[in-house]
Amino acid sequence: MDCIGTKNVRQVLEYKARLFGSRECLVFEDAEGYVVSYTYRAFDEMVNRYANVLLRNGIKKGDKVTIHLANAPEYLLCFFALAKIGAIIIPTNILSGAPEMEYFIDFSDSVGIITEPRYMDLIGSIRGTCKKLQQIFLVRTSPWYPNDRLYPDTTIITDELKDAAATLTEVSIDVEDDLMMLFNHDPSRPKAVEITHANAVFAGIFGAQAWKVVPEDRHLLTLPLFHINALFISLMPALTAGAAVILAEQFNASRYMEQVRRHRATTASLVGAMVRMILKEPATERDADNNLRFIIFAIAVTDEEWDAFESRFQVRLCDIWGMTETLGATTINPIDGIMKKNCVGLPRLSNAVKVVDKNSADVRTTGELVVQGVPGRTIMKGYYKNADATRETVRDGWLHTGDYAYMDADGYFHFAGMRKETAV
Repeated sequence: MDCIGTKNVRQVLEYKARLFGSRECLVFEDAEGYVVSYTYRAFDEMVNRYANVLLRNGIKKGDKVTIHLANAPEYLLCFFALAKIGAIIIPTNILSGAPEMEYFIDFSDSVGIITEPRYMDLIGSIRGTCKKLQQIFLVRTSPWYPNDRLYPDTTIITDELKDAAATLTEVSIDVEDDLMMLFNHDPSRPKAVEITHANAVFAGIFGAQAWKVVPEDRHLLTLPLFHINALFISLMPALTAGAAVILAEQFNASRYMEQVRRHRATTASLVGAMVRMILKEPATERDADNNLRFIIFAIAVTDEEWDAFESRFQVRLCDIWGMTETLGATTINPIDGIMKKNCVGLPRLSNAVKVVDKNSADVRTTGELVVQGVPGRTIMKGYYKNADATRETVRDGWLHTGDYAYMDADGYFHFAGMRKETAV
């Protein structure tokens, strides 16, 4: 048995709700600055109410349900509600157009979609062409609008919550059952990456250990929840440790450091472009006035940008590398060791990483990054409806990433680009 054990995502959340019931679990700030918060107990009870609404409307174990929402508490309530009843979650990019959404819904065999009023024109335009789509669930509706008339043939979850129980019947869910499918960024046609409950539990364990997350931490999450970064680098480690997640509806560089201070954030996750955007904001005398221990980030910045950011905000940057298929952060700069600039760090616990040539032989120069792992536990389960691509990607226990890097004398990895960018 590995470190993951046998507990599924439902069991993890319910255990944390019992252990940290009155502690803050989720703080949400919308685009206008309105803030709402949930304790662990209140969040878990609301998840149960959402799950009961879904069950009442015919969603059951094994059903695929698309979530097409902006960052909001409703996203996470629906995410965990679906996880608790054994349904399979299909997160989609809110910037996707009609052709992409039709593909995502059809290819994933989604029978339902959970969305909000601002996306109803889009969803309505493709509803009739999505073969298996049976139900549309709406959240974030206004209590002042006649929603049943505005959105006929939909289920208004907010209305149905009024008489939904805060307790939930047991559902048999194996830790290696599918939890969700995330579409990757394959330029030819996105593949649906199958992610299990064990994968999510593992992400929580390795993330909490790598970043030394404790219940007193408050993690600021500004990345979109439809992405592996937000779900497995931010959400699951915080949940595993019993820490609080501060969720922003959207990233705003001009408000970012004020949000850090207002919500007493101790950790955060960004990408390189966000680091540069924050740096471009006018400096203030309060820039270093924050509680941040570190900021996890992916996609490199220059050495000059790195130094300027750390100096101005008095916070360490922790560079990482990973992908959806490897469950997010796979190499990590050690926060209790040497953190090298523009270096993606050392392999996380439970996975080996190496560099190989086109014949899969180890090399000491630049080559392809490959990750050793167990499908469905420490790496993805596979590609949905694409056994050939799965076999091509996972060979002899090693996941071939298509990303290129080299390893230095200390065993740290340095990213060198993707296959299409690298003449190797």
